[in-house]
Amino acid sequence: MIFTPTWINLFVYTIFVRFFYWLMYNYPQVFNRKPISRKDNKSGYNVFMQTETINNKELWGRCLEELEGQLSKANFSTWFKNTHIYKRDRGIATVGVPNEFVKDWLGNKYLKLILKTVMLFDPGVKNVEFTISKTEPKEDKRSSSFLSSYGGELPLQNLYINKEDNLNPRYVFDTFVVGSFNELAYAAAQAIIKNPGMAYSPFFIYGQTGLGKTHLIQAIGNEIKKKHPGKKVHYATLEKFSLDYVTSLQKNRPNEFKQKYRQYDVLIMDDIQFLSGKEKTQEELFHLFNTLYEQNKQIVFSSDKHPNYIPGLEERLKSRFGSGMIVDVSIPEYESRLAIVKAKVKESEITLADDIVDYIASSLEGSIRELEGSLNTILCQAQLKTKPITISEVKNLIKNNIKPKKNVSITDIVKMVTDFYNINEQSVYEKTRRKEIVKARQIIMYILREDFNISYPMIGQKLGGKDHTTVIHSCLKIKKEIENKTEVVDEIERLRIMFK
Repeated sequence: MIFTPTWINLFVYTIFVRFFYWLMYNYPQVFNRKPISRKDNKSGYNVFMQTETINNKELWGRCLEELEGQLSKANFSTWFKNTHIYKRDRGIATVGVPNEFVKDWLGNKYLKLILKTVMLFDPGVKNVEFTISKTEPKEDKRSSSFLSSYGGELPLQNLYINKEDNLNPRYVFDTFVVGSFNELAYAAAQAIIKNPGMAYSPFFIYGQTGLGKTHLIQAIGNEIKKKHPGKKVHYATLEKFSLDYVTSLQKNRPNEFKQKYRQYDVLIMDDIQFLSGKEKTQEELFHLFNTLYEQNKQIVFSSDKHPNYIPGLEERLKSRFGSGMIVDVSIPEYESRLAIVKAKVKESEITLADDIVDYIASSLEGSIRELEGSLNTILCQAQLKTKPITISEVKNLIKNNIKPKKNVSITDIVKMVTDFYNINEQSVYEKTRRKEIVKARQIIMYILREDFNISYPMIGQKLGGKDHTTVIHSCLKIKKEIENKTEVVDEIERLRIMFK
């Protein structure tokens, strides 16, 4: 084929048109254009429309229309009622909400959806924040189009998590409730903050899921950042650490991985129990631990198990973890649960009667996470009602969350065990080293810990003012005997039958 000037012109024109539509499709902001709402786009294709100067009220109105189509009627009316865009500045849209409870709920449950929806109508918005504002501010007459809201700065990447250190700024000690179930861990944390790397390094905290371990260890990191701004702090889960290690091997860049984790002054690692079965990850963590420890860096670990009872964990790592301080967090007792409920109710700005608060704290004996989940259900219902919620309504709301109680007290356990071994009940509380009494006391401590999840300090306090380390030693000793299949196994099973 011979190309004439006409053919050449047509060819160039076709290429230009294709490029133009590609540019408009992928970079609409160049043309000050943006995608229209899915409600307006009947064809299902990506359609663009001219961006007009749109004020905050109009923008939020369009967003609410879009959100209403994606949420149930109940959720939409509950969480988006009395909300508005408070301001837009430098790529951040601040949404005004009526109270702290709605602020937390939207931030935890609907942040990504809200951000995606706002960006649909204003691509210049790169982040969404929430503030308590019951009245809508007067509209700023300045243009809120893409260029003005972008502000000429790089967009923020995430509302909560700091990408540099992975710490969540919401985890602070101001919102951390201290009780007998976690006071030892809290005291150790305060000592670490004052002198990172010198007091309790490594610091190993363990306990069941949902008891505030992640809150505590991240609060340590946030507080160290505040009081020691020159120190590099980093938080990672064991899964993230393991994934980074595997990725570095795949890309043949193991040295980059080593350099990354060895640069920190404070390393906080969560969910250490997942080391089980990961031999190469254990080896890498072992060498990392040695490097940081020798340089007096602060190391913090959390796990749902004591390191001695993590299956497949190398002995050398157990030894390293035990070289600092190991402390447990147990299920909160009534007074701590009451303090937690009161703190959460105060944050929500929703009033609950004292008898309701007391009922919640006395009835829900599980983890803090379960307690907060049930409380959120109650607060949500209280907000929807036009009159105060009653205790009968609360009982009905949480009846399925209440676990059957073991109506056995510490003194009951002491009496059962001492009767079983035919020794004087009072002798358990005395300072004596008689073999038969020591054994009974250790079994009492073990049962209180394993079957009733009572904290080590509380067990020690109730059994004659013993130190928590004595209780830990006793529990570990009984566990060892159980592992060795001694007669203690049968004795404990018979005792358990007695108080079930």
